[in-house]
Amino acid sequence: MQRVAQISDTHLSPTKRHFDANWGPLAAWLSDVSPDLIIHTGDVTVDGADVEEDMRFCAARLAELPAPVLTVPGNHDVGEPGHPHQPVNRERLDRWRRHFGPDWWSQDLEAWRLIGLDSMLFGSGLPEEAEQMDWLHRQAGEAEGRRLAVFTHRPLMLERANEPDTGYWSVKPEPRSALLRTFDRYDVALVATGHLHRSHDALIDGRRHVWGGAAAFAVGPSLSPPMPGEARLGAVLYTFDGRDVSVARADVPGLTTFWIDDVVHEVYPTPAASAAPA
Repeated sequence: MQRVAQISDTHLSPTKRHFDANWGPLAAWLSDVSPDLIIHTGDVTVDGADVEEDMRFCAARLAELPAPVLTVPGNHDVGEPGHPHQPVNRERLDRWRRHFGPDWWSQDLEAWRLIGLDSMLFGSGLPEEAEQMDWLHRQAGEAEGRRLAVFTHRPLMLERANEPDTGYWSVKPEPRSALLRTFDRYDVALVATGHLHRSHDALIDGRRHVWGGAAAFAVGPSLSPPMPGEARLGAVLYTFDGRDVSVARADVPGLTTFWIDDVVHEVYPTPAASAAPA
């Protein structure tokens, strides 16, 4: 039996410390639950996509945690496809890799293979997008009977596989379809994501989709469209026991529910906030 803690959307910075008060309680909770592995599903930083010091600062914080940490990038870490001011590109990916290591990775448990994917590459057209997909096929095809769980930042969908483009909030329909075909082929059992700053656990077409609650802040209705889940801070604790997995959405004691709506003009001023910052 192995326990994996998913944390997400910490949005830390040495200069924009609006959500810094939530790091201490999160680190304390991780020490209390003592997981075997910690997975951060992105937006580690406030603005690591453009600020080297944000990356350096956050990498040091993760290194202090009480278990090994694997991390996938979010849009505020490496930019995103098609963004007019902060597109994902080689420079931003290289900055991430210098501080956090690979932006896609795999980790084997006894009966599971955990796969981390860089969702900021989906639909980017960068060479790394095709490289990641080729790698995913190899990792899934060579799992030697292990069940598969995927961890990434942006959810594939909000409610259903054939939903139209939801803009900023989920993966675009074309790369989503390609991913779902791959997930179906290899029978991916679990997809765990962040990004939406909402806690949710749903079974869609036989596959479990878990949205990990953010650690930094919640997003109110002025910035977020209606969608499933709860605007609630927290984390997720997975217990992998043989070929089974249990999922517990955790309320982390001591977290303060900050609302980005109140400080968005300070944390993500225009033009960096031309897309809603979640």
